Amino acid sequence: MTRPPFAWSRLVAVMIKELIQMRRDRLTFAMMVGIPVLQLLLFGYAINTDPKSMPTVVNLQEAGPFSRELAAAIANSSYFQVIAQVSGEAEAERLLATGEVQFVVTVPAGFERRLVRGERPALLLEADATDPAAASNAVAALTALVHTMFDPALTGPLSVWSGGTDPIELRIHRRYNPEGITQYNIVPGLMGVILTMTMIMATSLTVTRERERGTMETLLAMPVRPSEVMAGKILPYFGVGYVQVVLIVGAGRWLFHVPIIGSLPLLAATLLLFIAANLAVGFTISTVVRNQLQALQMSFFFFLPSMLLSGFMFPYRGMPDWAQAIGEVFPLTHFLRVIRGIMLKGNGLMEIWPELWPIALFLGLATVVALKRYRMTLD
Repeated sequence: MTRPPFAWSRLVAVMIKELIQMRRDRLTFAMMVGIPVLQLLLFGYAINTDPKSMPTVVNLQEAGPFSRELAAAIANSSYFQVIAQVSGEAEAERLLATGEVQFVVTVPAGFERRLVRGERPALLLEADATDPAAASNAVAALTALVHTMFDPALTGPLSVWSGGTDPIELRIHRRYNPEGITQYNIVPGLMGVILTMTMIMATSLTVTRERERGTMETLLAMPVRPSEVMAGKILPYFGVGYVQVVLIVGAGRWLFHVPIIGSLPLLAATLLLFIAANLAVGFTISTVVRNQLQALQMSFFFFLPSMLLSGFMFPYRGMPDWAQAIGEVFPLTHFLRVIRGIMLKGNGLMEIWPELWPIALFLGLATVVALKRYRMTLD
């Protein structure tokens, strides 16, 4: 008796079998639902290519009425959030170097006198241009603001400036990336993104591969401690990570002409900490999942928000506060500030330390969780 070429009963039976298998594999089903929801939330709410309320300090070298009105106009702009007034160039330089502020507005001495005389005094705007996209709209907004901010005060002898030529000259210094070259921002960031992706995915498959191949029992029967197994599986990937770094730095330097102003030994030391943090995450994932497909799915589930909320693809300060709070959890967020600070600003250990200790803290917590999860597999 020949079977019919197509039978709805067999189709339904296969579909029921697949649904039962899907229900049993709850982690995979959760990833299939969770990743699209995560993408929707991140792209819909967190991503903003027009950042506003950028942290700004004002360096008033004289405190006349026009200077105060200028500072008030900048503070009232939606693009600038004046967080402080500084009284010297050294403090302003430090704030820019550490990334605590995005802009420094300097009103030089003699500003009021030159304005009254009609000599078009200069107003200096210094912008942290390591991320050109984050600064461009705010610079354009200040350029337009300069044209209108003094209109109510331009009376009497100053009325000659009203509605005509700008009464002041706006000088813009794009620090650390004067030409606004995108590669200066992207290439150092790619180092962190590539290391995050490859290190987590590679190590997330380690224990999972042992389990799927049936060699986990042999490994568990050996007289080795969990910390020794973890170190033995992780250490080889440090070498792989540094090979990737050499290739990226070499390509960035010779193909894209990205400057390396800071210390290479300091860069290598920070890379050691960052690679270790990602490897610890990958090992933790490998102790949670049951197969390699789940390992890849969980790795992507960690990697996606890490890349989107770190400031690599979109300006970090353009995201809402809740998204920035989540982004601060990921090592990539802090590493991007470190690597751009070393390569483009020439930062030393004191400048990058505020970004190093969160990575070290993340590494410690991830290591504890990984060891605890691995001991559970021993049971």
